Amino acid sequence: MPALSKSPSITREDLAVCRALLRGGSRTFFAASLLLPARMRDPASALYAFCRLADDAVDLDATSPTAAIGRLRERLDRAYAGRPLPVPADRAFAATVSRFHIPRTLPEALIEGFEWDVAGRRYETISDLNTYGARVAGSVGAMMTLLMGRDSPVVVARACELGMAMQLSNIARDVGEDAKVGRLYLPRQWLREAGIDPDAWLAQPVFTPALGGVVRRLLDEADRLYALSSTGIAELPLRCRPGIRAARFLYAEIGHQVERCAFDSVSGRAVVPPLRKAQVLIRSLTARDTLRGTTPAVQAEAGFLIDALSSRQIVRSPQPVGGRIAWLVDLFERLERQDRLRPSQMPGDAGYRSRSLRGRCSQGVRPAAQLRKLEC
Repeated sequence: MPALSKSPSITREDLAVCRALLRGGSRTFFAASLLLPARMRDPASALYAFCRLADDAVDLDATSPTAAIGRLRERLDRAYAGRPLPVPADRAFAATVSRFHIPRTLPEALIEGFEWDVAGRRYETISDLNTYGARVAGSVGAMMTLLMGRDSPVVVARACELGMAMQLSNIARDVGEDAKVGRLYLPRQWLREAGIDPDAWLAQPVFTPALGGVVRRLLDEADRLYALSSTGIAELPLRCRPGIRAARFLYAEIGHQVERCAFDSVSGRAVVPPLRKAQVLIRSLTARDTLRGTTPAVQAEAGFLIDALSSRQIVRSPQPVGGRIAWLVDLFERLERQDRLRPSQMPGDAGYRSRSLRGRCSQGVRPAAQLRKLEC
């Protein structure tokens, strides 16, 4: 990993382009990001802009999606080598992964999920679908935790679950639109249990009450993951919580809107009205986070993401030994000058402990021990 002191920064021009991309193509995230502190909002925008463009690059290249996947991996190579393409989102992304030491496994997992889309992968069970969700959304949740300075396995696990829940909300909303391009993300096992032949339905997608039951089941699974993720929000920095909480509520509201449409996401696409979004954002500011009691087990589908962060190593530029010695010499000189300038004090005087080197040590700690602490 590169040293922290050499990490590049995002330029204002590149950041402005990233924010514009999100304003037009990722409105839910853009609304939630307004509640993030600026120090996190900027790299988060860079991260999401790159992911957004990566997703679009695959979807828009209908003639050669496999080649599009290859180009994405090349862009990732260049970003991690510090030589991004001369594209604002790529430059901003490269600066972000360098500054926050994001393991390549995380964005690589995202691209793998896109590759599954291109291959027309089938999802037989809900676990299969969550395995996909861990790649295309849980990976982004894990990257976000690093931006917030949190990389403990528990917090990362909850962030992955939040991403997976958001993905299920999106899938429930887009059943009809996905079917139009030959994609089916609903668990095939659930469809058969509801009396629906997956391939026959995909050939002629129509809404039925039975299909609505499958969509409802999917949103129940999303709610389960949202509930698990809520304990992780309480572990985040205080100023970051409103933005992440808002993202959680806004994406969950997508599912609520599908429910208001009687779980029919085939005849039309559920859209959360702007006024409702505003109400949800306001509620996110006053909601209480769930405090962790017993720690839920990590979702097996996201385990590889937690492992990637557990093996993460950050190399920091060590302060040269000569620099530490010079600092100590300067310290002794300053203390000596202070002793010469102040009136002489005897150990019995009231001001002695607070004005001498001995007074700089905690009660019962020798000066030499204190100096060893200072040297570190």
